[in-house]
Amino acid sequence: MRTLISTAFISLDGVVEAPGGEAGYRNAGWTFKNVDFLPEAFDIKGREQQEATAMLLGRNSYEAFSQVWPDMPDFAGYKVMPKYVVSTTLAEDDLVSNWGETTILRSLDDVAALKNTEGGPIIIHGSAELNQALSDAGLIDRYHLLVFPLLLGAGKRLFSTTDKDTQRLQLVEHEAYANGLQKQVFDVVR
Repeated sequence: MRTLISTAFISLDGVVEAPGGEAGYRNAGWTFKNVDFLPEAFDIKGREQQEATAMLLGRNSYEAFSQVWPDMPDFAGYKVMPKYVVSTTLAEDDLVSNWGETTILRSLDDVAALKNTEGGPIIIHGSAELNQALSDAGLIDRYHLLVFPLLLGAGKRLFSTTDKDTQRLQLVEHEAYANGLQKQVFDVVR
């Protein structure tokens, strides 16, 4: 079974919306506007590209990332790996042609089937709604969180507010940085 890893820039109050400056959110760009950049705090991002063997995205994140990531040297590792987009509305004609192999999945059952194939870890970037659904369905195995020392208030959250049984996490890696960022890596306890 493949490991499904959710990776996120997240504020202390749980917001993951528009960390890179995407339009439409009042605090857009909070990862670089409000916290000093320290390269060592982002080392996990390079490691993710080396360790992941596929990427999973929701439709909105795919549409945003596929417009900029294919030509960015910082994300060259993702260009060559297979990508899976979970969407009930996206059509094959909507996929970009310069970002490598991309497959559309139509349901969480399709994601569960993908997890049961041979291969290495699958990483999820962005995709707040998809993350919530996957977490609620018990499909996420690990979280890579870079927690920013910010309270953003309103905004899309990584975790749903669904009334569900407690889900335990085991801290397997952590580090605090001089700019206030915290790296927190959790495995989901089954």
